[in-house]
Amino acid sequence: MNEKSGERAAVAAGDASHPLGPFPRRPFPRREFIGRAGALAVAWSGAAQAGAPRDEMRRGMLEAIADTTARTAASTGVEAIDPEVMTALDRVPRHEFVPTEIAELAYENRPLPIGHGQTISQPYIVALMTHLLALAPHHRVLEIGTGSGYQAAVLAELVDSVRTIEIVPPLARQAAERLPRLGYDNVEAGLGDGYYGWPEAAPFQAIIVTAAASHVPPPLVAQLAPDGVLVIPVGERFSVQMLLLVRKRADGEVSVRQVLPVRFVPLTGGPR
Repeated sequence: MNEKSGERAAVAAGDASHPLGPFPRRPFPRREFIGRAGALAVAWSGAAQAGAPRDEMRRGMLEAIADTTARTAASTGVEAIDPEVMTALDRVPRHEFVPTEIAELAYENRPLPIGHGQTISQPYIVALMTHLLALAPHHRVLEIGTGSGYQAAVLAELVDSVRTIEIVPPLARQAAERLPRLGYDNVEAGLGDGYYGWPEAAPFQAIIVTAAASHVPPPLVAQLAPDGVLVIPVGERFSVQMLLLVRKRADGEVSVRQVLPVRFVPLTGGPR
């Protein structure tokens, strides 16, 4: 593993069926692999004081994550984030993944703009989604929606192999440069349509989607390994969506659980 790699909810969590829809009939699109190397929860958000030392701001971020986790536990079923996930969040320099002009806001518990109409997700949401993946070091993980690369860096602190796909070319290029510069050489970044996943590298024990889809993409379910987990926000564009936890059992059966209302930018791409 990379050594450099540290609202309260409106509905209760519960099992729910979810239509996966038909597989698209067109072939997987070509994607360009470009290197190795958001989200607002409907929840309480804390803030770090501007100008405070970064280690103090980071501690404030972690405290805000713990507080929000406790406040939403009745819905998510998560009373505390896995300590290893919290350690990963502590180690990743979040200020390196936001525009320089708003770097002093990097450790606030809220999403921030990163350009091209995209955001870096709220730290609590990053923590919760990562926790739900239940990662082990040997897991192969796929992220859909690289953005600035922050979520990929958090994943890279926890597993040996991360693949991440971004559909916006400038963001993909920037992340492919940023991740190895910061020491995350166990991340492979790609430019392409994440709806179709990364079939050449499948199966994955965990898949995380950091943009809201109208439905669970069947290609991603197909690329899950037996007993694999997919975490994805699903719902209408520019509205409150539902964070879903999708499990693929060893026999291929799929279960879906609603976790928390969230708000993400839309997932672009997919069937035309």
